[in-house]
Amino acid sequence: MAARLQKSEDELAQVRELVSVDDPEMADEARAELARLETTIAELETKITPLLLPRDPLDDRNCIVEIRAGTGGDEAALFAADLHRMYTRYCERHGWRLETMSMSDGTLGGIKEVIFKVAGTGPYGEMRWESGVHRVQRVPATENQGRIHTSAATVAVLPEAEEVDVKIEDKDLRIDVFRSSGPGGQSVNTTDSAVRITHLPSGLVVSQQDQKSQLQNKIRAMEVLRARLLDLRVAEQEAARSRMRRTQVGTGDRSAKIRTYNFPQSRVTDHRIGWTTHDLHGFLDGDIGPLIQALRLADVEERLGSEE
Repeated sequence: MAARLQKSEDELAQVRELVSVDDPEMADEARAELARLETTIAELETKITPLLLPRDPLDDRNCIVEIRAGTGGDEAALFAADLHRMYTRYCERHGWRLETMSMSDGTLGGIKEVIFKVAGTGPYGEMRWESGVHRVQRVPATENQGRIHTSAATVAVLPEAEEVDVKIEDKDLRIDVFRSSGPGGQSVNTTDSAVRITHLPSGLVVSQQDQKSQLQNKIRAMEVLRARLLDLRVAEQEAARSRMRRTQVGTGDRSAKIRTYNFPQSRVTDHRIGWTTHDLHGFLDGDIGPLIQALRLADVEERLGSEE
C-alpha cells in the first residue's frame, strides 16, 4: 500500500507539469488525470493512516454493551430499544454473536436497561466509540399535539476483561442474594437466585437475575464487574491523553453527549467530529460503519498530531 501511495504521488508530480502546457487537449487530459490521482491518493492515505500507530491490544477483544434509558420516560425506553436494534443489526452484518446477559423491559415495547455481550473478531475495536449519551428528538406516538420531545439513552461499551487484567480480592466484594423479580421461569420469587455484587473500593454495583441459578448469576455479575473495572482504567488513560489533544473523539468522559438523532429532519449528527447523515432510518437499521470508520480515523489523526 505504501508503494502504491509513493507511485501515485510521483505520477501526480509529473501530471501537474502537464496541466499548464500549451496544447489544450493535453492539458484537459492532464487535469482529468490529476483529479483521478488526487482521489486515489486521498483513499490510500485514509487506509494507511491507521496503520501508522500500534494497534490497541484491547481492540481485538469481545465487548460488553450496556444500554440504559435516560431522561424522557417511556420515550427514552423506546429509544433505548431502537439503539439495541441498531447494534444488533450492525453486529449481524459483521457475523458477531450476541448474548443477552440481562434485560429490563419498559412499557410500550421499550427497554429500561439491557446488557449484552458481543463475541467475534474485534468487536471492541469497532464499537468502543459508541460509549456516551445518545439524544433523540422526535414526536412521541403518545403525543397528540405533534410536539417534538427530547430524550436520551446512555451507551457503555466495555472491553471483555480476563482475570489477569483486573485483580479482584474477595475482601473487596460484598455479595448479596435476593429473589428474582419479573419474568424468568419457575425459580422467580421462589429461590434467592439473584445476585448483587458491590466492589467496595470503587463503589461499583452489579446485579444479575436473568439466569436460573445463583452460581450462574454470580459468574455473569463477575464478568460484568471485571469489564467495568477495566473500562475505568481505559477511561482514565483516554482522559489523560485527551488533555493533550485538540478534540475528544476518545475520551474518559462517558457522560458526554456524543450524538443526536433528529427524526423530523431524518438527521444523525455525531458532535465529536461534526459528522452528519440524513439517512436516519438506514443508520438505525445498522448502517453505522461509515461513522465508526470516520471516528477511528479522526482518533488516529489526533494521536499522530499529539506525537509530533
